[in-house]
Amino acid sequence: MKLNVPYQESFSRGLLLLRSFFGIFYIFIPHFFLLFFVALWSAILGFISWWIILFTGRYPQSFFEFQVGFIRWSLRLSATQYNLTDKYPAFGTSVTEDALEFEVDYPEQLSRGLLLVRTFFGWLYVLIPHGFILLFRSIWGLILTFLAWWVVLFTGSYPRSWHEFNVGTLRWNTRVNLYISNMTDEYPPFSSRE
Repeated sequence: MKLNVPYQESFSRGLLLLRSFFGIFYIFIPHFFLLFFVALWSAILGFISWWIILFTGRYPQSFFEFQVGFIRWSLRLSATQYNLTDKYPAFGTSVTEDALEFEVDYPEQLSRGLLLVRTFFGWLYVLIPHGFILLFRSIWGLILTFLAWWVVLFTGSYPRSWHEFNVGTLRWNTRVNLYISNMTDEYPPFSSRE
């Protein structure tokens, strides 16, 4: 998996204020409304894919591509939420843009045994250890986002290390989601690095 939000050297203070005060109306409400229905379809495809993987050991490629597109769309919105980019997040599951790079290799074969282990014990060996760390990373990420808002407002620049930390948290969280969603058999590393 590859996930990166390219670092911008300078940010628009005007867009920052516009996003902060009116973003709920022109960014989040329209995206969340559409993503709600896309998420429902994603859940249905995930359920069907589980059974297909159980019997064939393969994730249907068209389902996989849809799921990757859904995750990419969600990540674009998250990058905007964390003020990691000034660009307006594009609508759609088949859209790519330079504000966010996200790629997942299609697995030709998935383990049926690991599918069952993930289903029944994934909460124990994935969600608890990763979730514990990601909880604290997310809290710190929110603090950094708040502080970065002020830094951008006064300097027009997002501190690079804070940007890398928040992108790393998105990367780590996405790896866990891909594993739990049966889109990969590769156990997510305890790392935020590429």
